[in-house]
Formats: sequence, C-alpha cells, structure tokens
Amino acid sequence: MDPPSTAPAPPATGPEPGDNRLRGGSLGLLDIASSTMANIGPAMSFYFGFGLLATTAGVASPLTIVCAGITVALLGNTLAQFSRAHPSAGGFITFVGKTFGPTSAVTTALLVTAGYIIAMASVIAISGGFLEMTLNYYFGWNVPWILFTLVLTGLAVVLMVRGVGMSTRIAGYFFAVEMTVLVVVSVVTIAKHGAHLSLKPFTPSHVKGGMSGLAEGFPLAVYMFIGWENSAALAEETENPRRNVGRAVFSSIAIMSVGYVLFAYATVTGFGYDADKAGASPVPFIDVAHGTLGALAFFAYLAGLTSTLGALISGTNSQTRLLFNAGRERLLPGILGRVHPTRRTPLNAIVVFVSAGLLIIGVWGLLHIIGGKGTMDPVNFFAESSTMGTILILLVYLASNVALPFYYHKYQRAEFNVVRHAVLPVIGAAAIIVPLYYLAKPGQSTPYNWFPYLALGVLAVALVYAVVLTRRDPGLGERVGSIVADAE
Repeated sequence: MDPPSTAPAPPATGPEPGDNRLRGGSLGLLDIASSTMANIGPAMSFYFGFGLLATTAGVASPLTIVCAGITVALLGNTLAQFSRAHPSAGGFITFVGKTFGPTSAVTTALLVTAGYIIAMASVIAISGGFLEMTLNYYFGWNVPWILFTLVLTGLAVVLMVRGVGMSTRIAGYFFAVEMTVLVVVSVVTIAKHGAHLSLKPFTPSHVKGGMSGLAEGFPLAVYMFIGWENSAALAEETENPRRNVGRAVFSSIAIMSVGYVLFAYATVTGFGYDADKAGASPVPFIDVAHGTLGALAFFAYLAGLTSTLGALISGTNSQTRLLFNAGRERLLPGILGRVHPTRRTPLNAIVVFVSAGLLIIGVWGLLHIIGGKGTMDPVNFFAESSTMGTILILLVYLASNVALPFYYHKYQRAEFNVVRHAVLPVIGAAAIIVPLYYLAKPGQSTPYNWFPYLALGVLAVALVYAVVLTRRDPGLGERVGSIVADAE
C-alpha cells in the first residue's frame, strides 16, 4: 500500500489557478500608470465637469481641485497599502472582504460592480456623443450618437479580448495625445494672457460662497479623479505588483492634480476670470481653445475623442477584472470567472459588463422618452449616470478606508504604522463623507434627488444577497483573496 500523500489537497470549491488565472507579467509600471491616467480621462472629465465646478466654486475652482487632489492622495495611500500586502485582481472587494468577512466581500462586490457599470455607461455614451458633436461642428452631420457608441464600444471590446497588453498600450497612446493637447492649449492660453494674469484662482476669498461653495464643488472635483484606482485591479497581470501598483497610484494622482490645476487656471484665465461665463459654456475648454488657437482648436476636439476612447478601454479593462475575480471566487455567478482559453482575458466578464452598460443607456433613454423629455442627450446622461455611479463607488472608498487599520492589525501587525495605516485612512474616510453628503443632500433636482434612495436600494439588495449566499456557501470566506498576484 502506498503511503498517504503529505501534499495538501486543493479546496473543493476554491479557484483553479491553472484554468482561470489571467496572464501574469503582461504589464509594467508605465503600462498600469498610463492605463490609470487614461481611465481618469482628463480631457473627458475636465471638458464636461469644469463648467459646473466653476458655477459652484467660482473663480477659485482651481483651489477646489487642489483639495480634491489631496483627498484622492489619502485614498491612494489606502489602496497602495492594501496592494502591498495583498495584491489581487479583486481590488476593493478583496481588501474589504479579507478584513470584515465574506458578507462584506459579497456586498462590496455588488456595490462596486453596480457603481462601475453605471459610471462606465456614461463613458460609453459620451464616446459616441462627443464624436457626434465633433462631426456636427465640422461637417454639419447629424448621425445619431448611439450608432457611433455601438461601433466604438464594439471595437474596444475586440481590443480588450485580444489582450490586456495591447489594449492597455493603445489606451496609453490615446492618453498621451489628449495630455499633450491639454498642456499645449493651457500653456498657450496663459502665455497669451500674460499681461493680465492673476492669483485669484488660488485665493480662498474668491471661492464662491466661501466654505459652502468649496464643499459644494468638492464632489465635482473628486469625480474628475475617478479611475485613479485602475492599477489595483490589474495587479495579477502586473510585474511586481506589491511595488508597482502603489507607484502607479501615486504618480497618476500627482500628474493629474498638477494637470487639472493647470487646465483650470488656463480656462478661468481664458474667460477673463469670469466664472459665470465659464459655467455657461457647454465645454469651457473648447471655447478657450477656439479663442487661443483658432482653426487649430480641432486638436482640442481630437483630445476629447482620444480621451473618451482611452477611458472606455482602460476603465473597462480594469473594472471587468473586479467582476471576473468575484465570479472566480463565486461571490457572483461562476461563469464570470472564466478566461479566454488562449488570450487569458476575462471574456465573459467583459461581455457582461459592456452589455449591462449599454442596457442602462437604453433604459435611461426610454425613461427620458416616457417622462416627456424626448431623446436622451449624451452630455446630460454623462452627468446623471456618472453621478449615480459615483455615489456607489464612494461608499466602497469609505469602506476601504475604514478597513485598512483593521486589516493591518489583523494580518500585518508587525508592519503596522500608525500614520500610514490608521491616521491617513481615518482622514480619508472623513474626507469622503463630504462629497457623499453633497451628492445625497435633499432638495436636488430630478433625477438627482432620487439617486440617494436608489443607492440605498442597491445597498439593501446587496446585503440581502450577501447574507443568503454566505449561509448557502460556508467556504466562501476562504476563497476571498485566495489568488494573490505574484510579487516577484
């Protein structure tokens, strides 16, 4: 009789690394950093967000961006510390779940999936919407934007399925184009108004409404950074993720903070420090480009196009990894946790994620028609959908900041640092409460007044589903974070 084997048997319900791992080592530091910044989509976010920010915060809106950048850096510390200890394609789901248990993991999985799909639906819509705007302006064409959206989204899906390396690098190229244009237009604008430059945009006394104006504009400024967490979900496909994820997070936040402040200062300068005029413009930066570059403002439109496409590719790439990992660990249906047999990309998760985003666009448009508003404008949808998605995502940010001290005290006690693992995440959690309050406060116009109740409904459904699933599957807790990215 053969002696009994001393090798531990794999868990019966656990993941199967040989069959469902993503392709490790496909991405370097530059790849995930550029993907993160492409996901942020500075041209897209700034074009459609700054006008409202100028209306709420006034001339000193660049100061609001500085505050938002500091807050996002605090959140970046939380993500970097988690990724150093436990790099995983599950990102926030793994971090919260390892800390507070399987019920929290499932709840977070549903919250973050819903939040990112709703937010990404805004990007899917605006990709076709901005192309329609550009072609209409230059050629007078009136092709329905939804057709462009379907074509561009289909091409993006093909790229993402073919491989994370290729699609990430293409998104990085798109980011390079938009960033170059944004910087050039901003520098030329500031130089053109060199004789009349002012420090008003950085003076607290010029914040419209004082602290209340700063607080009201704060969520808008924070939203422009959404996507900063992109690199964490790419950990499994990244070289040395324990080191590179944190570097990508902090470098991306720093570059975007400096860039947004530059773009904001150039824009208010181009409008003669008149925040009301900037707020009244559909796309303030485009108007500044027309006034500065004339016919060469075409490049500003090009930057918007590359920005929407880069954000579509990089955002979907990252966020489908969360959906995929949740399926792989059976927090969500297992079919989501399968990879393409040769490309090693999360094919099913990509298809489900994008299809759900397109479905949201269709339902939202139908509701607009039923409500008597006619066809849906992609710019309005961008504002509405991104706001709803942001509320859910901020709840996950909040949970992650609360989790960090408990995680390190539980699993990494020898490395626990009071400042990095307690003080900074507590400050970050407190800072997140401000935009959450202003996004959920009563008295907002329709449909924004419904979003807090919708978010509570999603949270309630997620909790009920989590409780039921964890009772049916006692081994779920052992599977959360069971596949850790190679640290070497």
